[in-house]
Amino acid sequence: MISIRAATLPGDSAGIAAIDSSVQTANVLAACAGPEGVVLRTERQTVTKRFPIEDLDDPDRPWSRAWVAVDEARIIGFAAVGFQAWNWRLVLWHFYVDASRRGQGLGRRLMEVVLEEARARAARHVWLETSNQNPPGVAAYQALGFSLSGLDLTLYDGTPSEGEFALFFSRPV
Repeated sequence: MISIRAATLPGDSAGIAAIDSSVQTANVLAACAGPEGVVLRTERQTVTKRFPIEDLDDPDRPWSRAWVAVDEARIIGFAAVGFQAWNWRLVLWHFYVDASRRGQGLGRRLMEVVLEEARARAARHVWLETSNQNPPGVAAYQALGFSLSGLDLTLYDGTPSEGEFALFFSRPV
């Protein structure tokens, strides 16, 4: 039976880091600038991308609350959030379901815990960022009620993800 509980760090760090956060896709999203602004379109490109979970033991990490999904003592999902009081926004810093467990409703269960936290903090929105090389994640976020709220074509410049661009999604609470 799968349970969702608060993450305990550093005790859960190894289990969280072992989550297969990779995404394989035959399409990416491309940004095309035109007279009406930037338009997104699907472009054929086979990509395997792994999203790193590097800040688990960092005392300066930007998130303050986290949960894990556990099945028979194995961590198979992870969500982490931080509240921004200035704009009443709950930022979703991490949201991963192990590749072998996707499509089983686990993401929806994790998101319910995130939304409970948002309501408890009186947040107005849950906000997140993902890469244009994550169309499966984009589809999952949209299925969970998120809408595209912006993009940044330069956010990843000078990083290992250079060449990609950031998509920002939000969901009202």
